[in-house]
Amino acid sequence: MDETHETLNSELESVDRAEELALGKAQSLGLDEDELVHFGMAVRECMVNAVVHGNRYSHDKKVHLDIERSPERIIVTIRDEGSGFDPDSLPDPLAPENLMRQSGRGLLLTRTFVDEFSLNSRPGTGTEVRL
Repeated sequence: MDETHETLNSELESVDRAEELALGKAQSLGLDEDELVHFGMAVRECMVNAVVHGNRYSHDKKVHLDIERSPERIIVTIRDEGSGFDPDSLPDPLAPENLMRQSGRGLLLTRTFVDEFSLNSRPGTGTEVRL
């Protein structure tokens, strides 16, 4: 098992770093170009959520990135240090009143781009996603 553990700052540059690391590991699994693009977008979206919505760009809070790669799969875990949230409180991005909104589709897209997705949000201790 090949593992990477990074503690990243709550800044958009960290999004690029996380995507680069994850794609570097994923390429050795033989994914095709479309699969790599989708995987990179999923990692990117979760990192943006951690930096922007979770940690709110706080210099005092970090984003924790873990990447585990075996010969047959890759698992990416992203954890912020934010206040957490209730995932059931998110508006349905496919509801007619939300179709024209500029944001709110990230988790929906992420779920379609990966084989498995889990979200664990703990009020006061942050949110963790696993792809």
